[in-house]
Amino acid sequence: MLTLADLGVLREVEADGEGGAVVAITPTYSGCPAIGAIRADLDSALRAAGFARVEVRTVLYPPWSTDMITERGRRLLAEHGVSPPGPAPRSDGPMPLSLTPRRREAHCPRCGSHTAELTSEFGSTACKALYRCTSCAEPFEHMKEI
Repeated sequence: MLTLADLGVLREVEADGEGGAVVAITPTYSGCPAIGAIRADLDSALRAAGFARVEVRTVLYPPWSTDMITERGRRLLAEHGVSPPGPAPRSDGPMPLSLTPRRREAHCPRCGSHTAELTSEFGSTACKALYRCTSCAEPFEHMKEI
């Protein structure tokens, strides 16, 4: 099972010493539609673990990046048919201008091939793209580098 910690979304969990817990999370992007469900699930899980009060804080800085996904998270993504992202684009200093789309390195999670063709810029979520492996012909999703 892939966890919020595996994805790098869970930043911090602290017991306040008085029966409460404070959790800090960072959404994958500011418009993430899952953030409400994530907050509710954390609240339910911590209350079930015996915490009387739960505060879930949203931390936006530093912003989430696919570089925050753990090695375990990357392995689990691939095991579940999602090609893990490569290194995130640099976000500090001068940004190079490109008039053509940036080519992603999408590796087939089924056969391991490094040759794939983009079939759709958007998959089941805005943070994934659809590819087809040119070696085994299987379609797969690739998590975009953010």
